[in-house]
Amino acid sequence: MVDWQVTATTIYCDAVDDEVTLLVNKDGSAQCIAYQRYGEPDKEVVKLMRKKEGRLKRHLACEGPECYRLTQYRDRLFAEEAKRETKGE
Repeated sequence: MVDWQVTATTIYCDAVDDEVTLLVNKDGSAQCIAYQRYGEPDKEVVKLMRKKEGRLKRHLACEGPECYRLTQYRDRLFAEEAKRETKGE
């Protein structure tokens, strides 16, 4: 059983070319805080993303709540926790 309530990390997300914060709860639910900004962007954020696209020469778009970056982080946390439990820590 995990001995924490919630954990967070900040990563660089190449899908939106920005730093994003990932949250994982003890119950296994997870969310990317940047989804609030990039999932359904307002006009200002769309303009910023188009400017970044021009500079990077590639399309930018949030991949949503099931983004592989988020699920990989969550899965890695629980795998580490399971490994710790089997070692008796």
